[in-house]
Amino acid sequence: MTSVDSLMLDAKQAILDEQHRRFQVLHREGRVDEAVKQIQITLSCANDLLNDSLDLLDQALEMHGCGSLPSNSPRKE
Repeated sequence: MTSVDSLMLDAKQAILDEQHRRFQVLHREGRVDEAVKQIQITLSCANDLLNDSLDLLDQALEMHGCGSLPSNSPRKE
């Protein structure tokens, strides 16, 4: 994993953390409709971060001659 990869994952994690914080605020304030929309955004960010992490892991495994992740891994292409 390069420093660029690490920075990208850190940035996506920060975005996810902020989206989750926004959801928590909306939920706490009882703003249900807005919270539902926000949780969809939060889950999308989480999905993006997870997929990027899995891609990097797959690349690392291939570089080290360990093969790759199983094709049934929970990724949404």
